[in-house]
Amino acid sequence: MLLELKNLSKNFGKIVALNNISFTIDKGTIFGFLGPSGSGKTTTINIVTGQLKPSSGDSFVLGKNSQNIDQQIYEQIGIVSDRSGVYERLNVYDNLAVFADILRVAKNKIDYYLDKVGLLDRKKQLAGKLSKGQKQRLVLARAILHEPKLLFLDEPTSGLDPTTAKEIHNLFLELKNKGTSIFLTTHNMEEATKLCDELALLDRGKIVEMGSPKEICLRHNQDKSFKVRTTKGEEFELEASKANYDKLYQMFLNNDVETIHSCEPTLEDVFIKVTGNSLA
Repeated sequence: MLLELKNLSKNFGKIVALNNISFTIDKGTIFGFLGPSGSGKTTTINIVTGQLKPSSGDSFVLGKNSQNIDQQIYEQIGIVSDRSGVYERLNVYDNLAVFADILRVAKNKIDYYLDKVGLLDRKKQLAGKLSKGQKQRLVLARAILHEPKLLFLDEPTSGLDPTTAKEIHNLFLELKNKGTSIFLTTHNMEEATKLCDELALLDRGKIVEMGSPKEICLRHNQDKSFKVRTTKGEEFELEASKANYDKLYQMFLNNDVETIHSCEPTLEDVFIKVTGNSLA
């Protein structure tokens, strides 16, 4: 396993930011933390990357305790967090060239990854002149330049337009297929559903559900409902009950039903059901 958390907790005074969380991430998987702002996602990344000490518990990155991460480990991981920044007085290309030298990466990879994040046409532009979203993409290019074994992404597509976010998602999947493992934090249900092999729902520092997106939704699908489209083009949802089954039966007899299918809950539906809070 590339990342392991064992009973990790973090308190800030009387505030419990993380409450006894445990999970592992294996090679070539995307593991997601899905939760609203303030749920403990960033705190987790800061601890496991050695930027913050836990109150109790342990975490291990590539077999090394997170509190003792050395240069050898840092050369095998990539980090995109709220603390990541760019060298604003350097141009886009040179921002990556600095790290290419440090990490002993061939310079021809710079153009490749600038193209992947949509910044190749801005390679000579000063980083300080980039928009917030463009700086975010530059930070991402820097984090993946050395093709790390493990990539930590804290809300990586927050603030990006839908088209750019989709391109970045495809890049994550490409990295996964090449063997990179990704720890992704997000409050975006669609992002988590599309990308994650496994995820944990995090609420106020506590994991309240964990599994694949499909598994989580199926576990909370006891209250089944059906979406119906009539031959007149009307659409409505019916909860499973004897009265509604009788209604549907009569509609079938009258040839009033064009389509019908069951409705599974979304991850947000599950989150609201389990916590009483929304992901927003």
